[in-house]
Amino acid sequence: MKTLAQAHTQAAATSAEAKQRLSKMKINKSARKPKVSTESLLAALDIRFQGACSQETWSDHRRRLERHVPDLITLLHKLYGRRKDFARHVEEILVTATEMWLKRPGELKAMDASRTVYPYWYRSHRMIGATCYADLFAGNLKGLSARIPYLTEMGITYLHLMPLFASPPDKNDGGYAVSSYREVDSRFGTMEDLSDLASRLRNHNISLALDFVFNHTSSEHEWAKMARAGDPHYQAFYRMYPDRAMPDAFERTLPEIFPDEHAGAFTFDESMGKWVWTTFHSYQWDLNYENPDVFRAMTGEMLFLANQGVDVLRLDAVAFLWKRMGTSCQNLGEAHTIIRAFNAIARIAAPSLIFLSEAIVHPDDVLKYVSERECHLSYNPELMALLWEALATRKVGLLSHALKKRPRIAENCSWLNYIRCHDDIGWAFSDQDARDIGVNPKDHRRFLSDFYTNRFEGSFARGLPFQDNPATGDCRVSGTTASLCGLEKGVEAGDEREIDIAIRRILLLHGILLTIGGMPQFYLGDEIGTLNDHAFRECPGKAEDTRWAHRIGFDAGKAERRFDPTTVEGRVYQGLLHLIQLRQRNPVFARSTTEIVDTGSEHVFGYRRREKTHSLVMLANFADYDVELPAGGIELFGMGSTLADLVSGRVVDLASPLTIEPCRFMVLLGQHSTS
Repeated sequence: MKTLAQAHTQAAATSAEAKQRLSKMKINKSARKPKVSTESLLAALDIRFQGACSQETWSDHRRRLERHVPDLITLLHKLYGRRKDFARHVEEILVTATEMWLKRPGELKAMDASRTVYPYWYRSHRMIGATCYADLFAGNLKGLSARIPYLTEMGITYLHLMPLFASPPDKNDGGYAVSSYREVDSRFGTMEDLSDLASRLRNHNISLALDFVFNHTSSEHEWAKMARAGDPHYQAFYRMYPDRAMPDAFERTLPEIFPDEHAGAFTFDESMGKWVWTTFHSYQWDLNYENPDVFRAMTGEMLFLANQGVDVLRLDAVAFLWKRMGTSCQNLGEAHTIIRAFNAIARIAAPSLIFLSEAIVHPDDVLKYVSERECHLSYNPELMALLWEALATRKVGLLSHALKKRPRIAENCSWLNYIRCHDDIGWAFSDQDARDIGVNPKDHRRFLSDFYTNRFEGSFARGLPFQDNPATGDCRVSGTTASLCGLEKGVEAGDEREIDIAIRRILLLHGILLTIGGMPQFYLGDEIGTLNDHAFRECPGKAEDTRWAHRIGFDAGKAERRFDPTTVEGRVYQGLLHLIQLRQRNPVFARSTTEIVDTGSEHVFGYRRREKTHSLVMLANFADYDVELPAGGIELFGMGSTLADLVSGRVVDLASPLTIEPCRFMVLLGQHSTS
């Protein structure tokens, strides 16, 4: 067994060996067509499985195979086509997919059939998302079942539960270090509880989303344990090296993700005497997707989760799936190929399952993961960051400019828009977009971090710094929506004006979230104005992670006050409920496109949405004071000047000057000319 010091010593003597290995890694890029026959594969599956179900059922499955297997072969060939055993691996992957399809419950096969008729259900104006930790919101999965009436009262039709699969009690990254994809953490319940919850949610027209952490496993996963025990089959599931030669070569171009925890992207495992690729935490071992056995194994895990009744899988850390020497090992083409291959398998074995991309990368790269062949849904981190930016500056220049520049999302796909989530806020806007409007991006990010952590004079926000680096100015922000909007400041001071403007800010952000296009998602607790919980500082294991300030248990007492309009909770909840109902009543918020419009004011954000007979214009004032828009200052695209404000219920004439109150917004609906 080598010690860490011995491993470093050996690395110094292996430069020649490293060069030899690197030369062997050069890839022959000459294109070759797959030599695997779709017909022979389907014939083999016929022989193996045709008697396992009725002829009618098998014929239905075979039609999906005929449609999607050619594409799957092409995708897998890009990854594994140079292997002599390629055909065998393709067949084994299809066998795994078919075995999981045969195990798929009839209720879910019926859902598959219904969504074949209505495949773009996730783009409906009735879709309202929510996310939570099961234990913090309801104690466990059974408790969550009991809270379904609360969700339906809000109009929730999509529920994303934070990670709940088995993971080590200490080194778990909040559940993102999975030790078993087929077991629920005992704190939450059992897999049977999860299946039961999924069924109950489905009966209330609520789709269930779960995380699929498929870039890495916990170092305590059974595969990792067998690798550590010396099993070469499972050692090949991960990227392991006997010395520092290859890690050093890779790290010349790799950015560090968690430099405070470990330098570089590798962790030395003394029990094996090997360096293991660990992009994130040292206990999260990256899977080796150059090994087709890994792809097949993860196919089984993915379809197992689909068979529990999961409608949407959030694909975690999609940018990091593939590694290539001399690159950043992020956003490589093979990462997209892997996701598309998983998508093709889902179309065969769990057709109603769709993917949500978690790509917190440059805005231009985010869109590359979104298509019907890849991820149907994508988080919209740029919109989130820019809304907070506009709230701090009281100006909408960067918000409007960036959204005008960004290409539209792929046809029949959708953004998942959010204000807050379980994680911190990073300033995910483009440096070039900032420079375009004369803003220094580095200085501006520092200002925003200072503003939202109350280090800027006059700030209303009460956020907390996360991963603060005074030397570089890099800093992310933790905190609840309400505390970041100034409600904590107002409540502590007993200042009714501060409380009122803070509630307006909360409703303003969510008003945009609900109307700009895409599926809106609430972080549960925001609907009742939950403030930061600073007690985390007294809890071992949490004190150094400020994100626990907004990872808060559901306060039933606050929730009880949601119907009382004289309370803060009631004002926030009733205001949001009105906006949710406004969205769900109007089809113009469905599959129509969004166009950013010039409002003539640096403080007022505007956009237009259009469907067959009606259009709407949204006007949102980010200033803390009245803003007057001049008469005729907004292009109405043939809508006419007399419009109905869906928020206030009054008629507005844009042929006259229009005054918008501080942190207020209007959703103006009118018929448009069909000429």
